[in-house]
Amino acid sequence: MKRDLLRLADLSTAEIETILDLARRLKADLRARRPHALLAGRTLAMIFEKPSLRTRVTFEVGMVQLGGAAISLAPGDIKFGERETAGDIARNLERWVDLIMARVFLHQSVIDLARGAHVPVINGLSDLHHPCQVLSDCLTLLEHRGRIAGIRVVFVGDGNNMTHSWMDAAARLGFDFVLACPRGYEPDPTITAEAGARVSITNDVEAAVRGADVLYTDVWTSMGQESEAAARRRAFGNYQVNERLVALAGPEVLVMHCLPAHRGEEITDAVIDGPRSVVFDQAENRLHAQKAIVLELLGGTADDV
Repeated sequence: MKRDLLRLADLSTAEIETILDLARRLKADLRARRPHALLAGRTLAMIFEKPSLRTRVTFEVGMVQLGGAAISLAPGDIKFGERETAGDIARNLERWVDLIMARVFLHQSVIDLARGAHVPVINGLSDLHHPCQVLSDCLTLLEHRGRIAGIRVVFVGDGNNMTHSWMDAAARLGFDFVLACPRGYEPDPTITAEAGARVSITNDVEAAVRGADVLYTDVWTSMGQESEAAARRRAFGNYQVNERLVALAGPEVLVMHCLPAHRGEEITDAVIDGPRSVVFDQAENRLHAQKAIVLELLGGTADDV
């Protein structure tokens, strides 16, 4: 039976832990120059409705490092959902490739791809979820803290796709997740309810950050929301992750951002480039976490690492 990764809730706790352990081993072996050509002859199709730096490079490089190949399909190449339906695209691609990754606007698009394809489908980002990023972030926390269970992650900003994936992770991995956001920018209530008691939401950013192990933020205006940019800057003005907020959290807090950053808006230069920042470690770990995701979904290869 084929497996997809459309949101973190698709994975069990044991499966997430397996992916993270595999990612750590792959990273160590890469640094030790011990390659794993486990995917020789395998190909990943990458569908992009949005611009991409980290997603494209890390998936493509990851496939090359594993001995496989990746094909990038830009918006103009297939005109996703316009020239052909998602189902027809999936039924074509499954005849040629071994798995599909899609970075899209609507989450329904990855659902439709997964329904149409007999090969695994990975959500590289949608409006509701960003599972690959949060798995990479969890890998980063394991490296810097040695554990995930029991920590307190405070997300300062919008109740967006990153928030949803963090809530899924909290429910699976046993840590507390707090969202500090302006009124009217709360996350999807259904996803929030599914996450359970590990999740809380507040409008009081200063109270939220005290005692945080992690301060996380993201852009205030995501792609597709450009018409809301001015209103969002006003609404989120008091939710900037700056030196004052980091000091409130405490001297050991880690600062995280999924990138790209709008420096001077949701985060200051002093913080993103400061000693508590692990932002570029997160970016690096996209490569290793996604290699582990690909191997896990294809099955039967992870034991060879």
